[in-house]
Amino acid sequence: MAGRCAGPSASTGGVALGAGEAAAGDDAPSSPLSVQRGRAPPGAGDPVGSQAPLPPAAVPRPLLVPPAAGGRPISLEMATGLRKLLFGDVSHRFSCEWASAHFRFHQPCSDLAYALEAEKGETRAILMAVQAHVIAYLLFVRNTRHTHLERLRRVSGQEQGEALAAALADTLWAAAAAGGGGGRRVVVCLLAAAAHIVPRGDYEADSFTERIQLFEFSEKAAAQEFIFDHINCFKGEGSHGVILFLYSLLFSRTLERVQEDLDCTATPLLEFSFGNITCTQAVLSLLLTGRAGPHELDGSREQGSSSGAGDAWRQRGPVGYLCCGGGPVGWQASPGLRTPRLPVWLCGLAGRHGVLFGTDSQLLSDWKRERVFHLHFYSGRARAAHLTIDTHSHPWEEAHSEGPSSPGNRRPLVEMAIRSKWAGASVSWNGTEPFF
Repeated sequence: MAGRCAGPSASTGGVALGAGEAAAGDDAPSSPLSVQRGRAPPGAGDPVGSQAPLPPAAVPRPLLVPPAAGGRPISLEMATGLRKLLFGDVSHRFSCEWASAHFRFHQPCSDLAYALEAEKGETRAILMAVQAHVIAYLLFVRNTRHTHLERLRRVSGQEQGEALAAALADTLWAAAAAGGGGGRRVVVCLLAAAAHIVPRGDYEADSFTERIQLFEFSEKAAAQEFIFDHINCFKGEGSHGVILFLYSLLFSRTLERVQEDLDCTATPLLEFSFGNITCTQAVLSLLLTGRAGPHELDGSREQGSSSGAGDAWRQRGPVGYLCCGGGPVGWQASPGLRTPRLPVWLCGLAGRHGVLFGTDSQLLSDWKRERVFHLHFYSGRARAAHLTIDTHSHPWEEAHSEGPSSPGNRRPLVEMAIRSKWAGASVSWNGTEPFF
């Protein structure tokens, strides 16, 4: 039986907040975080239902926050600002696919226990960007002496929730921190049972934006704990978890700064393509760099730009970006994103996305480790690939002067993305049939 989503709690780093009660029935071992707070881990008894978004009255209680939880309700002005940034028009709404999207892991303690399910769909880019941060946390951030794939396969349901909370909090904090300045704050959006605003004019209600409750934090640790306490509000069926995270990201950055990142253009963050609503490069940039600049990923922003982000693309973040196809010929991710601090990359492959990662924390800090090494690729589907990269076995290949996107290069897109980082490298799929 699932516990209530929120209850009385002391304020930690923000407004008076509700902490979720423990859910009974989870037999996963307690983590230091749950032991410290002296209660069973949240996340058990996730609501199960149809894929279609549920009407407000039918949403299970663990997905909602009560009025006593604190925070502040969304205003019509805020909701209108969100619509204009996302769609360019207040009358547009999310599709049913977006509304039903949430953060759902594969079975705990399995080959893909570390992985979010994202087989296909319009929200795949966001899910895979969060996936990259989840892997970075599980391998390199949490307390561990060993980083190897087997540890990822032993992840429990408790650890899945902790990793998701850490990934979301890290991304929100980066958005709040980008650009410097004081007054840094993270905003977490959850759903309340009742609507806070009455639509007017061209604004059309969508049954969940009008029920948003905003919680502010001045410390990342407090935001991460709050998200963990309410993790079902992001990964439960019918939670609108992906949209809640996207809203939280925009409010953490602030709508004004997002518009500045876009160079004051009217270009929306989401675009309609063949009847689908997909993320633009600006959204990917916001997820990876904390800024929504349309040119942050390729580093084409000139030094000394008005936003003060002239050299931002040169900086090394914890998670990187590799790409192949879907852009101008010869387009590559910026140097800072191709060489992140940790060997984890979101991969943009002709409009689709996956995650490439290694388990050697020193891979990108010791050139000798880049001679022959191993990477793993996960595309959101029910499989992953183990790749062996050899950067010295075929040095004559560079003489062909073919870029990774050359028309004469017929390699799989994953290999072409890898070669955008390690030119001339050979890639072995170790018996797996190449995909993507």
